[in-house]
Amino acid sequence: MRTGGAPWRAPARALALLTGALVTATAAVTGCGGTGTPETTRRAPEGAGASASPTATPPEDLCTRLVAHWSREILDGGTYGDYQSMGLSDRQYEIVRDVVDAARAEREREDARAARRLVDRTARERCEELYRDGTPGAGPWR
Repeated sequence: MRTGGAPWRAPARALALLTGALVTATAAVTGCGGTGTPETTRRAPEGAGASASPTATPPEDLCTRLVAHWSREILDGGTYGDYQSMGLSDRQYEIVRDVVDAARAEREREDARAARRLVDRTARERCEELYRDGTPGAGPWR
Protein backbone atom coordinates (compact mmCIF):
# COMPACT_ATOMS: atom_id res chain seq x y z
CA MET A 1 0.00 0.00 0.00
CA ARG A 2 1.45 3.38 -1.11
CA THR A 3 0.89 6.53 0.82
CA GLY A 4 1.47 9.01 -2.01
CA GLY A 5 4.90 9.91 -3.32
CA ALA A 6 8.38 8.71 -2.61
CA PRO A 7 9.33 9.24 1.05
CA TRP A 8 12.91 10.20 0.11
CA ARG A 9 11.91 13.22 -1.99
CA ALA A 10 11.27 15.62 0.90
CA PRO A 11 14.68 15.11 2.56
CA ALA A 12 16.42 15.18 -0.83
CA ARG A 13 14.66 18.42 -1.75
CA ALA A 14 15.57 19.97 1.61
CA LEU A 15 19.20 18.91 1.16
CA ALA A 16 19.25 20.42 -2.35
CA LEU A 17 17.84 23.72 -1.06
CA LEU A 18 20.34 23.80 1.81
CA THR A 19 23.23 23.04 -0.54
CA GLY A 20 22.13 25.81 -2.89
CA ALA A 21 21.89 28.26 0.00
CA LEU A 22 25.37 27.32 1.22
CA VAL A 23 26.87 27.71 -2.25
CA THR A 24 25.24 31.12 -2.63
CA ALA A 25 26.40 32.25 0.81
CA THR A 26 29.93 31.02 0.16
CA ALA A 27 30.05 32.83 -3.17
CA ALA A 28 28.88 36.03 -1.51
CA VAL A 29 31.47 35.79 1.27
CA THR A 30 34.41 34.84 -0.93
CA GLY A 31 33.48 37.16 -3.75
CA CYS A 32 32.96 34.40 -6.30
CA GLY A 33 30.54 35.37 -8.99
CA GLY A 34 30.40 38.97 -7.82
CA THR A 35 31.61 42.11 -9.48
CA GLY A 36 35.02 41.95 -7.82
CA THR A 37 36.77 44.27 -5.43
CA PRO A 38 39.43 46.87 -6.13
CA GLU A 39 42.05 44.26 -5.25
CA THR A 40 40.71 41.70 -7.70
CA THR A 41 39.47 43.92 -10.52
CA ARG A 42 41.87 45.43 -13.00
CA ARG A 43 40.96 48.32 -15.25
CA ALA A 44 40.61 47.55 -18.93
CA PRO A 45 43.28 49.10 -21.12
CA GLU A 46 42.22 52.36 -22.76
CA GLY A 47 40.21 51.75 -25.87
CA ALA A 48 39.31 48.23 -24.74
CA GLY A 49 35.70 49.11 -23.99
CA ALA A 50 33.83 50.42 -21.01
CA SER A 51 33.70 47.28 -18.90
CA ALA A 52 36.49 45.68 -16.94
CA SER A 53 36.51 42.00 -16.22
CA PRO A 54 37.52 40.68 -12.80
CA THR A 55 40.89 39.01 -12.64
CA ALA A 56 42.72 37.05 -10.01
CA THR A 57 45.21 38.80 -7.78
CA PRO A 58 48.74 37.97 -8.98
CA PRO A 59 50.47 35.59 -6.55
CA GLU A 60 53.33 38.00 -5.84
CA ASP A 61 50.83 40.70 -4.81
CA LEU A 62 48.92 38.34 -2.54
CA CYS A 63 52.21 37.08 -1.07
CA THR A 64 53.35 40.66 -0.44
CA ARG A 65 50.11 41.56 1.36
CA LEU A 66 50.19 38.44 3.51
CA VAL A 67 53.88 38.69 4.36
CA ALA A 68 53.68 42.41 5.17
CA HIS A 69 50.54 41.93 7.28
CA TRP A 70 51.91 39.08 9.36
CA SER A 71 55.34 40.68 9.65
CA ARG A 72 53.74 43.80 11.15
CA GLU A 73 51.56 41.71 13.45
CA ILE A 74 54.57 39.80 14.74
CA LEU A 75 56.71 42.94 14.96
CA ASP A 76 54.02 44.68 17.02
CA GLY A 77 52.98 41.65 19.08
CA GLY A 78 56.27 39.83 19.42
CA THR A 79 54.94 36.31 18.89
CA TYR A 80 54.82 33.98 15.92
CA GLY A 81 51.85 31.84 15.03
CA ASP A 82 51.50 28.67 13.02
CA TYR A 83 52.12 29.34 9.32
CA GLN A 84 49.06 27.33 8.32
CA SER A 85 46.76 29.33 10.60
CA MET A 86 48.20 32.47 8.99
CA GLY A 87 47.35 31.15 5.54
CA LEU A 88 51.00 31.05 4.48
CA SER A 89 53.08 28.52 2.63
CA ASP A 90 56.32 27.34 4.17
CA ARG A 91 58.34 29.62 1.89
CA GLN A 92 56.13 32.62 2.66
CA TYR A 93 56.54 31.92 6.37
CA GLU A 94 60.30 31.80 5.89
CA ILE A 95 60.09 35.24 4.27
CA VAL A 96 58.02 36.51 7.22
CA ARG A 97 60.67 35.31 9.69
CA ASP A 98 63.45 36.97 7.67
CA VAL A 99 61.49 40.21 7.28
CA VAL A 100 60.68 40.37 11.01
CA ASP A 101 64.33 39.78 11.94
CA ALA A 102 65.46 42.58 9.63
CA ALA A 103 62.67 44.90 10.82
CA ARG A 104 63.54 44.35 14.47
CA ALA A 105 67.15 45.29 13.74
CA GLU A 106 65.99 48.35 11.79
CA ARG A 107 63.72 49.38 14.67
CA GLU A 108 66.70 49.21 17.02
CA ARG A 109 68.91 51.26 14.65
CA GLU A 110 66.28 53.79 13.57
CA ASP A 111 62.67 53.66 14.75
CA ALA A 112 59.34 51.88 14.25
CA ARG A 113 58.52 53.90 11.15
CA ALA A 114 61.74 52.83 9.43
CA ALA A 115 61.01 49.22 10.41
CA ARG A 116 57.56 49.42 8.78
CA ARG A 117 59.03 50.83 5.57
CA LEU A 118 61.56 48.00 5.57
CA VAL A 119 58.72 45.46 6.02
CA ASP A 120 56.88 46.81 2.98
CA ARG A 121 59.97 47.01 0.79
CA THR A 122 61.43 43.64 1.77
CA ALA A 123 58.11 41.80 1.57
CA ARG A 124 57.62 43.09 -1.99
CA GLU A 125 61.19 42.21 -3.06
CA ARG A 126 61.16 38.72 -1.59
CA CYS A 127 57.69 37.84 -2.90
CA GLU A 128 58.53 39.06 -6.39
CA GLU A 129 61.66 36.91 -6.22
CA LEU A 130 59.64 33.90 -5.01
CA TYR A 131 57.13 34.15 -7.86
CA ARG A 132 59.48 35.44 -10.59
CA ASP A 133 59.27 32.20 -12.57
CA GLY A 134 55.62 31.45 -11.78
CA THR A 135 54.46 29.34 -8.91
CA PRO A 136 57.28 28.20 -6.64
CA GLY A 137 56.36 24.53 -6.37
CA ALA A 138 53.73 21.87 -6.63
CA GLY A 139 53.08 21.14 -2.95
CA PRO A 140 51.08 23.37 -0.60
CA TRP A 141 54.09 23.54 1.73
CA ARG A 142 56.20 25.31 -0.86
